[in-house]
Amino acid sequence: MANFILRKAESKDVSDILRLIKELAKFEEMEEQVILTEKDLLEDGFGDHPFYHCLVAEVPKEHQSSEGYTVIAFAMYYFTYDPWIGKLLYLEDFYVMQDFRGFGIGSQILKVLSETAVKTRCSSMHFIVAENNKCSIEFYKRRGAADLSYEEGWRLFAIDKEDLLKMTTK
Repeated sequence: MANFILRKAESKDVSDILRLIKELAKFEEMEEQVILTEKDLLEDGFGDHPFYHCLVAEVPKEHQSSEGYTVIAFAMYYFTYDPWIGKLLYLEDFYVMQDFRGFGIGSQILKVLSETAVKTRCSSMHFIVAENNKCSIEFYKRRGAADLSYEEGWRLFAIDKEDLLKMTTK
């Protein structure tokens, strides 16, 4: 079953995108942290100035998942800027449903993202992988990815909304 199309996500896909985000979060044992809604995805990704871009992989009805889904993978990304090396494509999330792995869908998504990065003159593509996700780490390493946290010692930090609000009042 290598019969799938890869396309730019459309506003009609937000329910599938959210479903796949939740599946990925469940896989990472972080499902309760997903607070995003379909409305958020619609407003943030499909307006005049989208905050993200998204690709989806879709299979024909005759190859739909056992739950009846035809959208079986997604990749969410955006562009950012690094003051040392310039434009970057940042891959925020990337997921292929379990039953559809091993058919080249993930490889094709990564190829299209690489083509997008090259076409837009990005210096690099960056992303984060959960430390316990050995399969994904190996998937990326086979394609030339370098583990910057290991090689360069970078650490990822986040300041949540509550702390952002506190800083604005100081």
